[in-house]
Amino acid sequence: ASRRLSARETIERIPAIQQRGLRGGVLYYDAQFDDARLLVNMAQTACEQGAAVVNYARVIALAKNAGGRVCGLTFRDEETGDEHPVAARVVINATGPFADGLRRMDDPAASTLIAPSQGVHLVLDRRFLGGQTALIVPKTRDGRLLFAIGWHNAVLAGTTDTPIDAASLEPQALDEEVDFVLATLADYLGDAPGRSDVKSVFAGVRPLARRGGAKNTAALSRDHTIEVSNSNLVTIAGGKWTTYRRMAEDCVNRAAEVAGLEARPCRTVDLPIHGACDDADAYGDRWIYGSDAPLVERLAGAQRATAFDPRLTLDEADVVWAVRNEMARTVEDVLSRRTRALLLDAQAAIDVAPRVAQAMAAELGRDAAWAAAQATEFRALAARYLPTISHAHAASLTLGRESMPPEKPT
Repeated sequence: ASRRLSARETIERIPAIQQRGLRGGVLYYDAQFDDARLLVNMAQTACEQGAAVVNYARVIALAKNAGGRVCGLTFRDEETGDEHPVAARVVINATGPFADGLRRMDDPAASTLIAPSQGVHLVLDRRFLGGQTALIVPKTRDGRLLFAIGWHNAVLAGTTDTPIDAASLEPQALDEEVDFVLATLADYLGDAPGRSDVKSVFAGVRPLARRGGAKNTAALSRDHTIEVSNSNLVTIAGGKWTTYRRMAEDCVNRAAEVAGLEARPCRTVDLPIHGACDDADAYGDRWIYGSDAPLVERLAGAQRATAFDPRLTLDEADVVWAVRNEMARTVEDVLSRRTRALLLDAQAAIDVAPRVAQAMAAELGRDAAWAAAQATEFRALAARYLPTISHAHAASLTLGRESMPPEKPT
């Protein structure tokens, strides 16, 4: 249960808090998770339940029958360039901020459903909190929300709510967004962080669903909506991670109706996600793998793995595991979407990229030229996460018409 804290109790929990004018705080409990790790574990769970899961597969066309109903699609293998048709009783468009692109592949005149909003996060050393308790400011001077929470042995601070015209696969933090977070943190922390203290800057896009009456993206509901087009394309939009199971159930039930499938009870309502365990902390730095941690540790012993860099909890076993068991195909996959190295320390991630590329090349049967190209591509990407690089201005987010994402797979 929540309770009030005196100024002394607040300082005990957050030693780095600004003490001048502090009157106290309110303690409450919440939960956190790692979005990329959960998504990987969800994909693994789907495979275990009989689903066929593919990545680097870009939809390039929808198929329709003589009656004009969607009956499948064609995707392109982004590694080989080969195109593959797939027949389906029903197609679900669950592409987040890119949903309108697929909707207009179905119907070029489709109205705009997605109102994308960008949120920016900064990663700092854990000393800026000084304890295990997170700091939440529900309403700053200009009415925004600020948080600084412990995350992967660092501090994650944010966020912003900036409307953008269209989403990209690599959203870029605006200079003014970074400045806002730093300036606001300075009001609440005794040691105000500057740009030189920031280890990584990254942005994400909220795929908010448009509804009448909302004046800005902050006022838009985070609830999900399901749309069925005249040609039976099922689109799910909006929503949030904390309600993803309800979203999935609602969407699958609607898709089953569209496809004329027999209604059946949900068999995954209480199904633990792959990796679920009671005490991940027992696995030390391997905690992100949950119940797979002992297997990764065993692999590390077989590989005689040592840490690539003291700034990161990353070794060759993490790379090999990601390739063998988590569908990692690129250095970016490993350093951004399987581990969170890029988001935690961009410079450290840049420095270890060549070794990661070499380890991946050995697993994937690639040559030295592939490894070198991968390291070069990753360095170019990761430079955008460095806090010392001037970030994009608002004009760079005006990306014109909403479309499918650029030719870069997730």
